[in-house]
Amino acid sequence: MFIDVAKIKVKAGNGGDGAVSFHREKFVAAGGPDGGDGGKGGNIVFVGDPNLSTLMDFKYKRKYEAPNGENGRACNSFGKSGQDLIIRVPIGTLVKDADSDGLIADISSTEPVVIAKGGKGGLGNSHFKSSTRQIPRFAKPGFPGEAFFLKLELKLIADVGLIGFPNVGKSTTISCISAAKPKIANYHFTTLSPVLGVVRVAEEASFVAADIPGLIEGAAEGIGLGHDFLRHVERCRLLLHVVDVSGCEGRDPIEDFKKINNELENFSPELATRPQIVLANKCDIATEEQREQFAAFIKEQGLELLEVSAATGRGLDKLPGIVWEHLKELPPVVIYTPNYVRPEPELGRRYEVVKEEDGSFTVTADWLERILQGSDVDDYESLQYFQTQLADSGILEELVKLGVQENDTVRIGDYEFDYLF
Repeated sequence: MFIDVAKIKVKAGNGGDGAVSFHREKFVAAGGPDGGDGGKGGNIVFVGDPNLSTLMDFKYKRKYEAPNGENGRACNSFGKSGQDLIIRVPIGTLVKDADSDGLIADISSTEPVVIAKGGKGGLGNSHFKSSTRQIPRFAKPGFPGEAFFLKLELKLIADVGLIGFPNVGKSTTISCISAAKPKIANYHFTTLSPVLGVVRVAEEASFVAADIPGLIEGAAEGIGLGHDFLRHVERCRLLLHVVDVSGCEGRDPIEDFKKINNELENFSPELATRPQIVLANKCDIATEEQREQFAAFIKEQGLELLEVSAATGRGLDKLPGIVWEHLKELPPVVIYTPNYVRPEPELGRRYEVVKEEDGSFTVTADWLERILQGSDVDDYESLQYFQTQLADSGILEELVKLGVQENDTVRIGDYEFDYLF
């Protein structure tokens, strides 16, 4: 099954917590604090894999989490950083933020790309020693890793795309000029997924061609299979427009040509301007009048026409060389520029203080909760450090403005305190 769109959730690892520890060694008195820092959380890294051609793996597994960093240890030992989680995707995969649809990365090569960054490790208590605070019994917890809901969208990377109505000979054509072996049969929609083939022109000259499943009228509005695969034409530098010039199925080749180009323009106006070479296929069973009429029409469009027969091989021996000469004059394959803007880190220490109906107060501040997690509230120096943070941030002043009284309850996360002057 060919899957080219998927939604997943990724979560980078959290940073490890800093350690609260004091040096203990025989014959060494008052060794002092020696708690080490926590390790960094693992990143979520995407890597393009040329051996993959579908997003099938993400149909069954939708949640990916990188390991957390280890906590710090005694003797100033740092915690081990979490290992990066490598996610392999087909080359040509666009990684988007599912909420904003912003492009985070275009995985167009085998170069690793960090999508979600792991959290930093927390500081151990050895960082908080001073002449006035000689026994710090608190440390900082690690920071959380980034988390995203992602939309993965595969847009094949091919130099040349074969387009046209179903059953006009695209699959046969690509099987003749490359090593690709698509399923070929005499009925519509034989090709249910794009087929890539490498076409060799000379010793060090080759290009990638993609057989795009047949389009029908209305494909850009979602009719038929073509709408699902039009995205795979967007990267192609050159289009080979295959037309059944014989009209053996009762269709008009000129009308077919117009309708396919109309679908391309409806889907993407930029696609309609992409260079095209028209392949008048099945010319071996077409009448001379049919060939001349179609050739005159294509000449009016200012396009190059090649009369070929995929069934007999007529004209296909010259096709790779002609395509290669065109590709040498065209710009490289389109690589999309990321436009996703990561949320700006909060400047300063944000907080919110709310007076509840029962007369208690609730303080909401993520940074303050992290300090509490690494503090021993029963220890005088830890509590003193915590109170300093309350005063410096302006939370105490805000509580006074809201009318806090002695012994009123103040909630911070999972903690409750009695307010004392």
